[in-house]
Amino acid sequence: MRKGSLRSRLLGWLSPLALLAPGAAEAASVDNLRLWAAPDHARLVFDLSAPAEAEVFALDDPRRLVIDLRDSRLNADLSRLDLEGSAIREVRSGIRDGDDLRVVLELSRAIEPRHFTLAPNEQYGHRLVVDLEYPGESAVEDPIDPIESMIREQEIAAERAQAEAVAEGRDPASVAPVLEPAQPHPKRDIIVAVDAGHGGEDPGAMGPSGTREKDVVLEMADRLARLINAAEGFRAVMIRDGDYYVGLRQRTRIAREQKADFFVSIHADAFNSPRPHGSSVYALSQRGATSETAQWLAATENNADLIGGVDGNLSLDDKDEVLRGVLLDLTMTATLNDSLTIGGQVLDRLGRVNELHKSRVEQAGFVVLKSPDIPSLLVETGFISNPDEERRLRDGGYQQRMVEAVFGGIRAHFQRNPPPASLLAWQRDQGRDTAGNEYRIQPGDTLSEIAARHEVPVAQLRQANELDGDVIRVGQVLRIPQS
Repeated sequence: MRKGSLRSRLLGWLSPLALLAPGAAEAASVDNLRLWAAPDHARLVFDLSAPAEAEVFALDDPRRLVIDLRDSRLNADLSRLDLEGSAIREVRSGIRDGDDLRVVLELSRAIEPRHFTLAPNEQYGHRLVVDLEYPGESAVEDPIDPIESMIREQEIAAERAQAEAVAEGRDPASVAPVLEPAQPHPKRDIIVAVDAGHGGEDPGAMGPSGTREKDVVLEMADRLARLINAAEGFRAVMIRDGDYYVGLRQRTRIAREQKADFFVSIHADAFNSPRPHGSSVYALSQRGATSETAQWLAATENNADLIGGVDGNLSLDDKDEVLRGVLLDLTMTATLNDSLTIGGQVLDRLGRVNELHKSRVEQAGFVVLKSPDIPSLLVETGFISNPDEERRLRDGGYQQRMVEAVFGGIRAHFQRNPPPASLLAWQRDQGRDTAGNEYRIQPGDTLSEIAARHEVPVAQLRQANELDGDVIRVGQVLRIPQS
């Protein structure tokens, strides 16, 4: 009797606990859905009240993407989701197996799906992120001309061969010369990649009045791109031209795919106090940040990728295929030197528009600056956490003056140091005097023929004109060394 009585009492105590146990695995609710449409992908974010196990799979005839959420319910209005610009034609939902939520996306095109979950952070709670990537689509609306790409690749290959010869201790002159006749000057534009920081579900810093960094920097990036495109011999490539997120690695990858000569990332600074103010310019540091502020900023900007679910660390190992060993080191050093030079030009002009937070170009380990072959800068246009600067950052006139300062510094550098195949280089060469010891290249010329005509060794002609190879252009002016 005592055993039976004890068992009854234990069951009585356990019953209320059993009722409480399901609370630990409480059904999740989808409280909101957000969609970000980009040229090459769309991102659908489910805001959840609790973690939920998800299964995502695609179906054909007709094209659909099915998203099953175990033990979940829908508390959001799907009809309010703006589908414009995405591959999603329609969204519908239903109950599956009594307790599970099924969301079906009707698609207008082929997609490659991927999904992941994110834990809560300072901005959001639990999330399910579903990416719809569009196979074969470019991340930019108007990719660079393939002929220009071919010319750039040929030039890079020639430069690489020369550098490898030096690295191996061989005479650069031993590299087989390019004997093709000089081609018409392509007069290509200098490509500037313009990166508006943050975007999509990553708003960046927030001002005291609610101004979002992602909005003001996109406005300034658009102004900067229009300014660049209006300048003869320059062309802008927008890394993002709408309110969507681009991973930090992807930003530099887009710039490289578009053969950018320069990369500039636009941001608005923030601090946990409203007092700091002023503009700053950052270049990459090979040894880390040069100040505590720079180090803190580098960490916060790099961690932005965690909001998008991507590891924020960038390894340069993927460049080893093209830029190995000493070649990579030499390239990185040259790129960093150009970045610092251009940064000084930009900083000087920013100081005429706004007070400077730092009087010199700072260096930090920003992921978007870690490209060994493209000079890059990150411009903090002002402190959005400062009420006065937040107000100015929203002002169109102030934005225009800021981007004019940024482009003024970039243009000044390239006017003095134009890439060899660019329109600016051709214009500079056209203005040079061909009398005396100079020769303007004519159609059909080759470097070896010019050297023979003027009775100078090819290697000496290369050295006098700082040529890495034998590629020459019609209209280019060569200095003929005196024997």
